[in-house]
Amino acid sequence: MIARSFIVFLLLNILPFLFFYLRFFKHSEWWKQVLLWLPSVGMVAYTIYLALEPNFIPNNDRIIVLYIYLLLIGLVIAPMWIFILCSLAGRGCSALVRKYCTKDKEKPRKNYGNFLGVILIPIIWFIVLWGAFPGFNKFEVNHTEYVSEELPNAFDGYRIVILSDAHVGSYQQRNTWVLEQAIDSINAQQPDMIVFTGDLLNIQPADLYPHIKTLSKLKAKDGVFSILGNHDYAEYLGCDEAIKVANIKETISLEKQLGWTLLLNESQTIQRDTDQIILAGMENDGDGKHFPQKGDIAKTLKDVKDGDFVLMLEHDPSSWRRKIIPDGRAQLTLSGHTHAMQFNIFGWCPMSVLGKEFWGWYEEGRQKLFVTAGLGGLIPFRFGATGEIVVLTLKTK
Repeated sequence: MIARSFIVFLLLNILPFLFFYLRFFKHSEWWKQVLLWLPSVGMVAYTIYLALEPNFIPNNDRIIVLYIYLLLIGLVIAPMWIFILCSLAGRGCSALVRKYCTKDKEKPRKNYGNFLGVILIPIIWFIVLWGAFPGFNKFEVNHTEYVSEELPNAFDGYRIVILSDAHVGSYQQRNTWVLEQAIDSINAQQPDMIVFTGDLLNIQPADLYPHIKTLSKLKAKDGVFSILGNHDYAEYLGCDEAIKVANIKETISLEKQLGWTLLLNESQTIQRDTDQIILAGMENDGDGKHFPQKGDIAKTLKDVKDGDFVLMLEHDPSSWRRKIIPDGRAQLTLSGHTHAMQFNIFGWCPMSVLGKEFWGWYEEGRQKLFVTAGLGGLIPFRFGATGEIVVLTLKTK
C-alpha cells in the first residue's frame, strides 16, 4: 500500500513540519526545532519501513504495524494539514480585507484561520478515534424492498440477505465477536437466500482460516451464494503468478467448504412452485487497471431465456453501466465494493462528488442497482458509513 504511493506518503509526512518550521519555529531555540522535527523523522522512517513490505498490506501477524501507522497519520499528520489549510485560507482572507476593506493597508490583521484550525483539531481526533474503534466494531441490519412487475408471483415476499465486503482479515482477536454477531443476525432473519457480493479476504486465503467455523453457520432455505471481489484474486500479493493462481484456487475451495455456492461467470435457477428466477454471478469486473476485470456477461447469462427474471451479483458497481445495462437482461443487480467510502458526515459522503454509483439504489429504465456499504473493510475504520447487513424483500408490482 505505502510502496505504491511512496513519494506521496513521504511528502505527506515532511511538508507539514516544514511549514511549521518556516512559520513558527525558524527563529526558535535549537532544542525546540529538534522537538519539531523528531516526529517527522520518525514518520519518514516508518514510511520507508512499510514501503519495503512486499505485499499490498502486511500479513495478519504484522498488520498491526500498518494500522498503527495509519492511526498516527490520522492523529498527527491530518490535524497538521487541516491547520495549514485553515491558516493559509485565513491569511488569504486577511490580505483581501486589508487590501479592499480597510484604510490602513499596512496594519496587520489577525489570522482567524489559525483559530479555526486549532478548533478543528479535537474534532479530527474524535473522528479518527471513533471511526477506528467504536465505529468499526458495530453494524446495522437494514431493510429495503425491490418492486417489479417482471418478478414472478411466487417470489412475492422473497427475502434475500445481502452480505458484502467482510474483509475477515481485519477481524482479529480483539473484535472477532463483531463478525460472529453479524452471522447470528443474518441467520435470525430466516432468509430465503443469502448472497455474498465479494471481498471475503484482505489479501490471501490465510485470512479466512480463523473464521471458517463462524462463516459455515450461515443458513438459508435456498442456500448461500457468493461471488469474488477484487481482494479475493490475490492481486495484492508480492509474489509470482503461480503462487497467485494457487491462492485463488485455495480461496475457491475454501468458499465451497463453507457450504457456499460460488458463481464464477455462471448462473443458477431458483425455483418456487412453477415460477423461477435466474441468479447470476459475474466475476469482479473493475476498470482493468486498479481492479481486476474478469467479468464475462455473455458467459454469465448464456442460459438466460426471453422473459426470465435475472438477479445479478457483481462486486464492482461500475460494471453496471459498463456491461450490465448495455446487455439489458438483468433487471436487478446487487453490488458492494465501495464501502460507502467508510465515511459519512451529516449525510454527505465525499464519493458523491464523483457522480458514480456508490451506495443505495440506482435506476436506469427497467434496470435497478443496489450497492451495499458492506460489513467490514481492509482498513478498520468507519465513521458515519456504518457496516451493514441488508435484508432485501422482493415484491411484485
